[in-house]
Amino acid sequence: MASYATAPELGRYAIRSVDRAEVLRYLGYLGHEVAPGFDEELDARIDRVIARCVDVSQPAGMVRVFDIAAAGTADEPPVLAGTTLRLSGHDISAHLRGARAVALMSVTLGLANERELLRLSLTSPLDQAIFDAAGSALVERAADAAEARIIALAAERGLYANDRYAPGYGDLGLEVQPALLESLNAPKLLGVSLTPSNMLVPTKSETAILGLFDELQEHREDRLCNVCACREFCTIRTQGRTCRG
Repeated sequence: MASYATAPELGRYAIRSVDRAEVLRYLGYLGHEVAPGFDEELDARIDRVIARCVDVSQPAGMVRVFDIAAAGTADEPPVLAGTTLRLSGHDISAHLRGARAVALMSVTLGLANERELLRLSLTSPLDQAIFDAAGSALVERAADAAEARIIALAAERGLYANDRYAPGYGDLGLEVQPALLESLNAPKLLGVSLTPSNMLVPTKSETAILGLFDELQEHREDRLCNVCACREFCTIRTQGRTCRG
């Protein structure tokens, strides 16, 4: 049987901007690039806090591809070779059904972001809210960067990745977080840890699971490069190819 496994891989992501509209969306201004009633002072304040968030954050991620030790069924997810991680739930089973390998990822904005968020909670609730929204948008960009790396690793192996699926989605519980992080050596290499209730620390951190398949997954067939969230971090296009084959 072919092995698709990789060693844990740490990435540092040079993300110098976030989509302002996404920050406003996290603030609750749905459907508006600039919220009605904003004055120039508040508008400038939002830009200033977003810039501060980008400046102090240190986006980084861990990715790793695992072979499958035991194939999954309609009710049981596959077992990943070389890890104590045991996934459970119908939703993750469906997400990974037919996969040849499984990729894990974790991303974070780092402790500097966490410290600034705490400082603002004591000095300016408004700036804290803006900074928190900017961090949410920024950590999603870090997750896009990690996903782009997994897509590239899949392509190197003649496989196709599906979308990321996070603990806490559907019936995949947060109790998988400790083993998922350990499988990536993320506590040591990335500085991501857990609270007693399995919430990630720093708070602007994420984990996710992707399946790697022999065939392009149906929902990705019509995803053009110019609308792909991973396009900024894609290394496949520089080779004159796309992840769709």
